[in-house]
Amino acid sequence: MGLFRENADEAGLEWKGPPAVARRDVEVADGRRVSALVWGDADPDLVLLHGGAQNSHTWDTVALALDRPLVAIDLPGHGHSDWRADHHYSPSSLADDVAVAMGELAPRAAAVVGMSLGGLTAISLASRYPARVPRLVVVDVTPGVDRAKAEPIIAFVSGPERFASFDEILDRTVQHNPTRTLSSLRRGVLHNARELPDGSWEWRYDRVRGSLSDGALPDMADLWDELESVRAPCLLVRGGTSGVVGDEDVAELQRRQPAAEVIVVDGAGHSIQGDKPVELAGIIAELLRRS
Repeated sequence: MGLFRENADEAGLEWKGPPAVARRDVEVADGRRVSALVWGDADPDLVLLHGGAQNSHTWDTVALALDRPLVAIDLPGHGHSDWRADHHYSPSSLADDVAVAMGELAPRAAAVVGMSLGGLTAISLASRYPARVPRLVVVDVTPGVDRAKAEPIIAFVSGPERFASFDEILDRTVQHNPTRTLSSLRRGVLHNARELPDGSWEWRYDRVRGSLSDGALPDMADLWDELESVRAPCLLVRGGTSGVVGDEDVAELQRRQPAAEVIVVDGAGHSIQGDKPVELAGIIAELLRRS
């Protein structure tokens, strides 16, 4: 957590001193632990869910810009959360664990924000645990995502399982994120990878066969029905240069949720929280002001 000053400086945020951030673990089914970063000392009013092959630190700059009590959760199989014995990381199974974690860490949250896999998880959470999601924000994903739309992401996460050095794992990350600064990618790797006793490095997430991390993408079409059942106000934030959400997906989302808002963040790719964190924080803050 010693990199927050670097996040703030890079984003042009006023540095107010080290934020109050604590890592908390919650026991869920089968004795597994779900880990989370709890920002602030007051009751959290916001929950953030990262994308596949990411972790809760992907939200660090957004959290600094928001400057409010919130919880950023490591999804099961990611970050510091335990891996599932069955390696099953569907949005519904993830939502079950997130609901338990929220019950302990953020029972009165006013909104849930989910990006990519976290966004699909948030949709299932809002459908099946409506009391947990008074407002839903989905970041650059819909149930219409398929292999063609997610191909750049799949190409990155389905790469080598182990790297000879930190420089090697960083170089691969830079190659697949040419618009991001080297310092931001270095922070991302430090949070999302670990060094092994022999000096090599590996990613922290569970690279289960037949999953996104193995170059596969399960069919998410059933989530359209879950999205249609959601009664919470819904906002889709779309990356202006991302191909993960197509115009046909936006049309289907608005057919299923006629009152849904859609905001496009110009200059942002799929990981809007990394490309345009201050702009995304402003969108979230405005949503919370209206709640």
